[in-house]
Amino acid sequence: MEKHIAVIRGDGIGPEIVEQTLRVLDRIGRKYGHTFTYTDVAMGGCAIDQYGDPLPQSQLDACLAADSVLLGAVGGPKWEGLPGDKRPEKGLLRLRSAMGLYANSRPARLWPQLADASPLKQSIVDKGIDFIVVRELIGGVYFGQHTTRTVDGEVRAEDTMPYSEGEIRRIGRIGFETARKRRKKLCCVDKANVLDTSRLWRRVLEELAKDYPDVAFSEMFVDNAAMQIVRDPSQFDVIVTENMFGDILSDEASMITGSIGMIPSSSLGEGSRGLYEPIHGSAPDIAGQDKANPIGTILSAAMMLRYSFSLEEEAKAIENAVNAALNAGVRTADLAAPGAASVGCRAMGDAVIVRL
Repeated sequence: MEKHIAVIRGDGIGPEIVEQTLRVLDRIGRKYGHTFTYTDVAMGGCAIDQYGDPLPQSQLDACLAADSVLLGAVGGPKWEGLPGDKRPEKGLLRLRSAMGLYANSRPARLWPQLADASPLKQSIVDKGIDFIVVRELIGGVYFGQHTTRTVDGEVRAEDTMPYSEGEIRRIGRIGFETARKRRKKLCCVDKANVLDTSRLWRRVLEELAKDYPDVAFSEMFVDNAAMQIVRDPSQFDVIVTENMFGDILSDEASMITGSIGMIPSSSLGEGSRGLYEPIHGSAPDIAGQDKANPIGTILSAAMMLRYSFSLEEEAKAIENAVNAALNAGVRTADLAAPGAASVGCRAMGDAVIVRL
């Protein structure tokens, strides 16, 4: 197989974690007879510095021409003072929209070797943590109208949160199909006691549930869901929710698994081309120091092989190699117990590659 991947190294620790991931992909290519070629794309703060734009059209076109996109991380304090349409994160929103990536899947899985790193008490951890947040990605308040104006001498800001039946139905189907491949449970998370958009979400998901009688369907308000994720995460299998709620809940879910550096994500639309990235940020405080954890990005590449390229065996090989490295006690600083030895970003990449 020959596949072309657009590579966005990005800002902060992005270049370091992406470099280790490309090494893993190259090893997979040699092992299984595939050829992966890469085109570097500038997005985020580095694109602002180079082009004055977080995602110039030429760089977006390179992503649209690729079979899939691998992203490290974007953003940092250097660019926080810029206008909203010039901030690094705006490039990411533009990329998701242009690629039509409406479904973001973020697994929350506690690796057994890292159980001690979870902030939850042992009795909760022992019940297991293994669920996935399916988040609608290109609608809602992040893509609504944003206005700031002066009314009667006072500054007033407004943000709208639009959703259509079609937008909800297509992400709902992704959620139900995902549940069918897992433990056949789906929970719609919303705020239907307050928001009209949430009431529409409930109506559409309830109708859709009739097409999936084999999936146990439930509904939960978002504030309760935030509490239940830390009280008893074992009750969840697939959570489907709108953009902002999904953003918040998936970050919460990542922290109960021990380290945000372990969590991959995939963003998909109608075709096989997707965007794959770890869910953590650019961590500028440790950038360039060989301290970053590359596993979230490496596991994102495994998701790319599985979902965009239909290479299940190769994806499992990466996941098994990560598992073997953890079994051997290899830990980056974010995973190591206080006072315990840790390795750097490249050494963790080495530990995964040697087990491939």
